[in-house]
Amino acid sequence: MRSLPLPLALTARLTPVAVLACAGWALSSGPAAPPASAGHPTAQKTPPGSSAAAPSSSAAAKTYTTAPAPCSAVPAGTVKSLVPGAKTAGKEIPSTDTALRRTCSWNALQGYDYRWLDVSFEISESDQGAKKEYEQRVAEKSGGGVVPGLGDSAYSVVNLTTEDGQQTREGVVLVRAANALVVVTYNGSDFENKKAPGTDEINKGAIKAAKSAVAALGAGRN
Repeated sequence: MRSLPLPLALTARLTPVAVLACAGWALSSGPAAPPASAGHPTAQKTPPGSSAAAPSSSAAAKTYTTAPAPCSAVPAGTVKSLVPGAKTAGKEIPSTDTALRRTCSWNALQGYDYRWLDVSFEISESDQGAKKEYEQRVAEKSGGGVVPGLGDSAYSVVNLTTEDGQQTREGVVLVRAANALVVVTYNGSDFENKKAPGTDEINKGAIKAAKSAVAALGAGRN
């Protein structure tokens, strides 16, 4: 069989997030009231500037404290079906803080068909922080839709690009689950006919990988 040189350089679109902070607990309490004198009630004294209100925590506990191992988040069988010919072990992308952000990538060219899959986990300091980041990213997308029953909220979008006559179709699924974000990118090209896989194939493939990734979040549960 003749070999065909790769006419298109495909790279993973990794979107780093800078919501990396650690929440702490601040507890305050007033001193116990001294015993009352006979027949005379005694008022509780509090230091200047302190509040008589009941103590409360300054931040809620995080549901997920660490990002799970991304290369084991997608079952080998799923990797084989989505990225034929790829090594199921995948390749983890270097991260400045693996507790808060981890990404794994799989890609392969089988014959003339090329496929690329990325799965990324991002841990925020709070549910609100993850929700804000999720909403910002969804606002940057267009033409997609909600994915029901996946995490607390999920969005999927598929786009077609053409470069030098070669089509590439890419699907992105964004999922928020409590204080975690899961980002799945899945794309493909056919270098023989220069066409891209169908929208349905790419979209379903990305959602399938996203469901496995969300289930893997439990490894980093608090």
